[in-house]
Amino acid sequence: QVQLVESGGGVVQAGGSLRLSCAASGRIFIISAMGWYRQTPGKKQRDMVAEHSSGGTTNYADSVKGRFTISRDNAKNTVYLQMHELKPEDTAVYYCKAVHKRDLFGFTDTYWGQGTQVTVSS
Repeated sequence: QVQLVESGGGVVQAGGSLRLSCAASGRIFIISAMGWYRQTPGKKQRDMVAEHSSGGTTNYADSVKGRFTISRDNAKNTVYLQMHELKPEDTAVYYCKAVHKRDLFGFTDTYWGQGTQVTVSS
């Protein structure tokens, strides 16, 4: 089992910055991809915000390109999301996601963090 613990959410004014962190712990073999997703009230799905592969490839939602930066410390199994120029529409619960490769045969499991609230006031 892998646990993901997020931190760094909060309330910020529009134009401000926040940094989210997500640390994976537990019985870890290899963490391949890690990323951040967000969910707004009334919406069932979680939308991808940013993803970071173990090889360093990053992917961003169009709405956050140029404002958010995802980074990763593989030694610590931790992923970060630096958010700048925050807008009210960025308000959401942000979830960390990790894809865990459990063995050399390539079987994977997906884990989610508990979520952290980000609120951007106008």
